[in-house]
Amino acid sequence: MAQTLNRPHVAHASGTPGPADRRARGWGLAAGGVLALVALAAATWLLWPDKVTSSATEDICLVAPPQAWNSASGVALLAPRPIPADARCPVCGMFPARAPQWAAQAIFRNGDTHYFDSPVSLYMFLQSVERFSPGRSAGDVAATFVTDMGTRAWTPAAQAHYVHGSKALGPMRNGNLPAFASLQAAQLFADQQGGQVLRADQITPALLAPLDTRSAQVHSTHAK
Repeated sequence: MAQTLNRPHVAHASGTPGPADRRARGWGLAAGGVLALVALAAATWLLWPDKVTSSATEDICLVAPPQAWNSASGVALLAPRPIPADARCPVCGMFPARAPQWAAQAIFRNGDTHYFDSPVSLYMFLQSVERFSPGRSAGDVAATFVTDMGTRAWTPAAQAHYVHGSKALGPMRNGNLPAFASLQAAQLFADQQGGQVLRADQITPALLAPLDTRSAQVHSTHAK
């Protein structure tokens, strides 16, 4: 009796793939799936690099140096200036120009300027200038400004009135201390949105701590 050859790698006469063909096709599909995932991850990194964070290490550094003063701009050395679209807040890494009604700025004696997404970030910065702008200190800060929530005009931070605990949510989705040039405007806002009107000297580290929504060590900055 003639022996029947065992040919596992040959397709059946009917055209149906044999076991080896099905395994090969399965490996091919798996490899294609892996390549698709790699391509998707690469596209995500290229298109949204500022949205990618590491929850495991939380050690991402966002470089947010101060913007140099341009003597040809027509803006005085210590006067408030428009926010560049690419400026990042040195405290949280956000772009202050995207929410101008909340923005603040701190100007160093040489005219270099840091821009902030909110008064909360400004006051956090003033409490630890060395941390957020290495090589500088609080004594190097010559002027600070916040945006009047109603008029959108720059107002000296030390002279402004702030509303703490209102329903208004700022860029970091917390109170963010909306600022006003006049006490009357601040009180009207508090009457409508809730909260307590504060002077600048009443903004303490204890008051700011619950408003800090950043993840620990996610953001650090480097001066020029």
